[in-house]
Amino acid sequence: AWAEEAPEKLALLWTNDEGKEIRTTFRELKEQSDQAASYLMTLGIGKGDPVMLILKRRYEWWVTMLALHKIGAVVIPATHMLTKKDIVYRNTRASVEAIVCVDDAYVCEQIGLAIDDSPTLKSVVVVGDHQPMAAAGTSLFTLHPSLCHNWQAEWQQVPAFQRPSFVNNNDDTMLMYFTSGTSGEPKMVAHDFLYAMGHLTTGVFWHNLHDGSLHLTVADTGWGKAVWGKFYGQWFAGATVFVFDHEKF
Repeated sequence: AWAEEAPEKLALLWTNDEGKEIRTTFRELKEQSDQAASYLMTLGIGKGDPVMLILKRRYEWWVTMLALHKIGAVVIPATHMLTKKDIVYRNTRASVEAIVCVDDAYVCEQIGLAIDDSPTLKSVVVVGDHQPMAAAGTSLFTLHPSLCHNWQAEWQQVPAFQRPSFVNNNDDTMLMYFTSGTSGEPKMVAHDFLYAMGHLTTGVFWHNLHDGSLHLTVADTGWGKAVWGKFYGQWFAGATVFVFDHEKF
């Protein structure tokens, strides 16, 4: 709606500790998330398919979240601190079909170690310019050429987005988190498509945001606070989400 009503309104102000800066309007965000949705559909991802995101605070997290919502997939945000055991556990418990991850060496190594024990996994999409290395210094693309994809090389080479005829009902699962596992194994917590509306209250009343506000929430995108604090409610309010993507807190 913002892309139609105020297309040049600033949606996302992203910067990192290397000094790079990206300013994205709601029009651009719609166009990019449409393109990402089309790309993910070419990989066979569709309604109800569980997709895990391990993207730290990379710009592509916001684009991919919107894209997966547009095609009715189930988003599973996850922290970059997961080990092979953690990834296998989540893949098998949630029947994860795809992982979109950063090109971080540790993240790619743990995913590479988990692939053979994750029978439902069909795609791993790596975001970033670095060669994703698996164990023993070998590229993930070399070890699993049919499974692994390079976001930068592929996501623009797709047809125009065609919205699926049916995306979701309100009570379909939209988002799934795994608890921290403080007592026992991590447990799956599912949220339906009405969950986003609940955070209109968060953005408008708790954070007191309005058209033109600039808002920073520090949380890593693997945690629930990310969608509370820098996604749904903030954009409902018409605020600009500010992101500082840093490697060291």
